[in-house]
Amino acid sequence: QVQLVESGGGVVQAGGSLRLSCVPSGRVNDIATMAWFRQAPGKQREPVASITGRGNTNYAGAVKGRFTITRDNAGTLYLQMDGLKPEDTGVYYCVADITTLAAGGRYWGQGTQVTVSS
Repeated sequence: QVQLVESGGGVVQAGGSLRLSCVPSGRVNDIATMAWFRQAPGKQREPVASITGRGNTNYAGAVKGRFTITRDNAGTLYLQMDGLKPEDTGVYYCVADITTLAAGGRYWGQGTQVTVSS
C-alpha cells in the first residue's frame, strides 16, 4: 500500500517562509510526475506546482517567483514557499503518479495546513 505523508505546514506571518515535504512510502517502484495542490476555505482545489521525473517544473501564475518545487532521488517532494501572502492560506496536498509492482495510479496525501496571517 502506497502512502504520501506531508509535513511542514504551520502558521506564518505575511512575507514569511515555509518548506513543505512529502515522503512516499510503501511498495513504490517508480514515481513519475509529482505535484502540490491547495484548497482554500470555500474554494475548489487548485494546482500549485508540478515536477516531472526529469525535473521539469511548472507553476501556477499566483505563486511563480515565490514558490520552488523540488524532489530528491529518494522520491521526497518539497515546496519552498517564500514571500507568503494571506491568499496562500489553505490545505496543501501532495500528489504523485506512482507505479508499484502490481499497478499504477495517482496518489494523494492527507494534506497539511498552511495559514498566513496579515
